[in-house]
Amino acid sequence: MTLLSTDRRRDAGRPGPGRGLSGPVTARRHRGRRTWLPFSPWHLLLAPLALLFAVPLIWLVLSSLMSNAEINRFPPALWPSDLDTGGYRFVTGNAMFPRWFANSLIVSAAAVLSNLVLGTLGGYAFARMRFGGSRLLMGLMLATMIVPFQLTMIPTFLVMKNLGLIDTLGALIVPSLVTPFSVFLLRQFFLSLPRELEEAAWMDGCTRMGVLVRIVLPLSRPALATVAVLTFLSTWNDLSWPLIAIHHEPQYTLQLGLTTFQGQHTVRWSAVMAGNVITVVPVLIAFLAAQKTFIRSITSTGLKG
Repeated sequence: MTLLSTDRRRDAGRPGPGRGLSGPVTARRHRGRRTWLPFSPWHLLLAPLALLFAVPLIWLVLSSLMSNAEINRFPPALWPSDLDTGGYRFVTGNAMFPRWFANSLIVSAAAVLSNLVLGTLGGYAFARMRFGGSRLLMGLMLATMIVPFQLTMIPTFLVMKNLGLIDTLGALIVPSLVTPFSVFLLRQFFLSLPRELEEAAWMDGCTRMGVLVRIVLPLSRPALATVAVLTFLSTWNDLSWPLIAIHHEPQYTLQLGLTTFQGQHTVRWSAVMAGNVITVVPVLIAFLAAQKTFIRSITSTGLKG
């Protein structure tokens, strides 16, 4: 009786002829159905969508190589009959264009650096330090994100005027020194890091600032890259605030300078398109350089409260 029950238990552990191998066989069959595709089937849906979103950018590049007459023709031309670089020659031949480009670069670089430094300090304080009113301050800071720019532009203008910064690059840099979104994004990423690493550094005698610089920041490269890219995009493409705070051409940013190509009665569309292409190039470079870390940060933040 004991031998019989032992044999039954041994047979029960063996895979049956049709039931035990169903899992591996089914998995191999499913894998075999996809072997004829060298990529994921989702690409069949994503590729047309990506092409659809790329159409405006492609049309912008093609329009920059058209003449004004060809751009204004109706129905509009979809392809330049002859490559015309007159728009690029007009833009690069403008004496103020290099100055506008440098102004935009200075303002964007200053905003990126300040958001990385101040956003890191603020985000780490909200993530790891407990002090009175921390949750209230965090809530008030996040509440400012829903306030539209139209409600704050007049108070901001008055503050910049009292500081004597109107019509200078400082008027564009100071309001962008740190944003609530940068602090919030970095705080969320810091919360996802294990505390054990920091506690081990404290036990070795490292100070809080040392822990932040030596332990936390090297692990936070995806979040820092995301903050840098988003800050660069918002500052580089900003037109509303420079239009209010800057009055003279030498202090124009690139976006504000491109509006001078649009006259009251005539518009040099080829120059406008060429200027926009030149403006888009730094944005594409910044995004492509931080694409992997950008995606890693977006998928890993916002999961902990």
